[in-house]
Parts: sequence; structure tokens; C-alpha cells
Amino acid sequence: MLTELVNPFPELSRVLAYSIPLKRRFRGITVREGLLLEGPAGWGEAAPFWDYDPRESAPWLRAGIEAATRPFPRPLRSHIPVNVTIPVTTPADAARLVRDAAGCTTAKVKVADPRSTLREDCERVAAVAAALGPAGRVRVDANAAWDTDTAIRAITELDAAARAGGLAGLEYVEQPCKKIAELARVRSRVAPKIAADESIRRASDPLAVARAGAADIAVIKVAPLGGIPRALDVARECGLDVVLSSALETSVGIAAGLAAAAAVDRLPYACGLATVQLLSADIASEAKLPRAGMIECGRAAVDTSQLSAAPDLVARWQRRLSEMMEWYS
Repeated sequence: MLTELVNPFPELSRVLAYSIPLKRRFRGITVREGLLLEGPAGWGEAAPFWDYDPRESAPWLRAGIEAATRPFPRPLRSHIPVNVTIPVTTPADAARLVRDAAGCTTAKVKVADPRSTLREDCERVAAVAAALGPAGRVRVDANAAWDTDTAIRAITELDAAARAGGLAGLEYVEQPCKKIAELARVRSRVAPKIAADESIRRASDPLAVARAGAADIAVIKVAPLGGIPRALDVARECGLDVVLSSALETSVGIAAGLAAAAAVDRLPYACGLATVQLLSADIASEAKLPRAGMIECGRAAVDTSQLSAAPDLVARWQRRLSEMMEWYS
């Protein structure tokens, strides 16, 4: 569903809202919604999740306006290697998703979900590892669900599951715990590397996790940080290897993530930008999907032939836009 809002920004030509069902439940939601902003440079996206309050959502709006009004930075690469994302599902379905992953040789497996036990997580990781083959890589994402002791036990078992599937172990574990001090303790006790996501994108100081020695890898998401320049600043200043990832956006938001990934000096890991296929549809005239494990950089254009009347969607996002604007600068 795609509809037009009242545009309060003189620098933009129009503001649209979208609502797209997901193919399956992901991050606790079944429908993805957001704003699409058209400006002189092209399209930008502002799609904060509903658990972000207006103040936290304002950087997403800033990122969208910036993308619509400013050119992307000079790229150092034209294609970005990406991972396939495996949601909470059965081992057989997880293996099928790997086989259908358009050549992706790295998989990120969601774990620590209330709907899945540790044993089921391990079975899913082993199935994904086996489907990838010995040249593949598996990383897991716990979304800050564990305390320190639980994280150490779970990571040890998940790492063993990856080995049982034929790999050398987990590539890394993303955000096993919520607090930076917890991440530091876990990092000192487990073999796999630790990546920080929420400790960067939802932190008042996104560099604190690096200063504390609490992570090996920084997961960088353009929209929550307020745009590509800020994301690149964090990537440079943190001194860690980085993985550019999506916030479950449409191809418009993915294009901004690709632009940031194209501009960083080093990109040793596959990026988490192959998430458009988690949506049941896309609003772009040409979707940003992987081919041979990579996505081509470049802007995405919105297919405005899909526009229709949607009063409830308009009311919901016109109100949220007004709330974000109170914190926008």
C-alpha cells in the first residue's frame, strides 16, 4: 500500500507513506511501514520502528531528507557482498532459504527469540551451516536478549552447532546482551567475535562500545544514526571492522545503506543489506536484490503507479511525521 501525505518540507517535492506485509514474522512485526521522501537528489526513506519514540525517530527523518536532497558519497566499490537473513523457522526451511539465497555464502541466523529454544536455535544453525557448505559463514543475532551467563552458555553451544554443520565455528555473534559492560564480559569468555548493533544505533554515544573494548565489529545502520555522513563518521571513528546493515527498509533505504557500504575504506564482512526479500512486495521500480551474493549500488526509484487512497495510513503517518518534526533539526 502506497499513499501520499501532506508535504511540510519546501525542499521536498512529495512525501509518501507505505505499508507492506512481511512474508513471515520478523523482529516481532508482520507489517513494515514508513515514509518515502522525494527531493532533488532522488528518494529517501524514513521508517522508524514503532518502538522508537519521536525523539529516537528524528534521526531516521534526518537520514531520509538527507538522502533525498544530497548526492551519495563517492563510491569505492560498485557491488556489495551481502548475507542472507534466516528468521526463526524450522531447520529444513532455514536450509531452503540458504539454497534460495541468490548466491549468498554468508547467513545471519536469528536466535534467542521467545518462540525458539536454544536447542532449536542450535538445530537451525547446524542446518544453515550444512546448507552453506565448508566455504560458508554463519553469524547469529540475539538482539540483546541474554544476560551474561546465558550468553556465554548459548554462544558456546551455537558455536559447536556451527562446527557440527561443517564450519570452523561462528563468524560472530551480534548483540548478545544489552549493556556494554555485559558485552565486554562475554567477549572475554567466548571464542567467536562479538558485534555491537543496538549498543551503537540506540546509544546516546555510539562510540562508547568501542572505547570499552566490548566488541570486535560495529554494525552500522544509516537511518538510526541520522544519515550516511554520520554513519561513515561512526565507522571511521570507532576503529572497528564494520558491517553495514539495513533496518528492514524498502529498496530506497537499502540504496542508502549500499551507498555507505560503498564508501567505507574497509569492508571485510558481508553486509546485512539483503532484506528486501523479507517483504511481500517492494515499492521500487527495480528492487535491490542480491545476484551472485552481491547487490549493485545505486539509487532506487519509487514506482508511483502504486499510489492509492489509504486514509488510516495517512492519518497514522501524518501524525507521526508531526511528532518527529518536533525533534528534527
